[in-house]
Amino acid sequence: MDSGAIRRRLALGTAVLAASGVFALAAPGSAQAATQTSCAGREVRTLPFSTGSVHVYKRNGYVCAVTVPKKAGAKRAMSVSVQARGNRPVVDRGRYAHLAGPVTVHAGHRCVWIKGSVSRGSVSSGWILC
Repeated sequence: MDSGAIRRRLALGTAVLAASGVFALAAPGSAQAATQTSCAGREVRTLPFSTGSVHVYKRNGYVCAVTVPKKAGAKRAMSVSVQARGNRPVVDRGRYAHLAGPVTVHAGHRCVWIKGSVSRGSVSSGWILC
């Protein structure tokens, strides 16, 4: 292969990488938020409420949850809580701009109770994932 062909292939590879980077930056906000949760596993529930939603993930007996506001930006009061039946809840509460959590507990095959809030809106699941 001559040096001109090598240069053309390198230029094409560089252009493809640059274009893929541009498309990744232009992805919708909800897809970006879903990838930034830091929860392992697959999403098993979404608990929507007036000011946001709680996303619940499960993997190998562990349950993880994050609270995401409908409109990210300014810091506001947010919380997320996961409680496996028979144990105390694990809570992340504070003033956040993008999400509260992740909070992870080992539930095994026990039910869990999920709570989340953003400002004055909140949700409480009751015992789920039994």
